[in-house]
Amino acid sequence: MRLQTSLSLDHANTIIAEALRVGAENDLLPLTVVVIDAGGRMVACQSQDGSGLLRHDIAFGKAWGALGMGISSRLIRDRLSARPTFQAALATASDGRLIPVPGGVLVERDGVTIGAVGISGDTSEKDEYCAIAGIRAAGLSSEPAEADPDWSTSYLDDRH
Repeated sequence: MRLQTSLSLDHANTIIAEALRVGAENDLLPLTVVVIDAGGRMVACQSQDGSGLLRHDIAFGKAWGALGMGISSRLIRDRLSARPTFQAALATASDGRLIPVPGGVLVERDGVTIGAVGISGDTSEKDEYCAIAGIRAAGLSSEPAEADPDWSTSYLDDRH
């Protein structure tokens, strides 16, 4: 007997490979990519050499928060920025797992959410850009559909 999954390992591996390729192509800092299915279970995860120890937890929190709220982590950030009490309540309700910054992207097929991708390592906007690229490479749709138009001008270090 086989169990049906909402997001296949093949799709998850394609998402991760493309996200990491795009990150390297754009000279981003080392990334960690987490792909979870619609039930919030991790399907796959990879970290580039040099990616910090907390990056997995941050990437998972971005993906898990997006899936839990049904909106991208960018939209969570935007909606919560003026609502600190609700943001604190969500942090408590999620046992601190929700990370409300860009980089958590919903994965959709035929208008149905089948999982989420979380990336951490560079700026949140660059993380999100790589997630969207990975999802598209797998032939799936993302929410948000487009990255922040200023993703390439955000920096964490002095390499620009």
